[in-house]
Amino acid sequence: MSKTSYPLKIPVSVKGAARLLAREDGVSLNQSICVAAAANIGAVETAATFQKQRAKDARPEDMLPFLHSAANEAAAEGDEIPPGAQASR
Repeated sequence: MSKTSYPLKIPVSVKGAARLLAREDGVSLNQSICVAAAANIGAVETAATFQKQRAKDARPEDMLPFLHSAANEAAAEGDEIPPGAQASR
């Protein structure tokens, strides 16, 4: 396994919390951060794979019938376009 170094700049509070977790797990701060990064990469890659499988051969234009049927619906409370903002079309 090859290794590389990367100067990581994180807030003092995050480093303190990460150090505490690493100490509780009995590992170094570096190892704890590597494991957390690897877990995050795995989660993101798994989600991407899942989305690709679910989408299969779907195309953006497949959503047009649904969007057209909703065109005359009022926006739900909180989803309104703010005054002065421009709607994209």
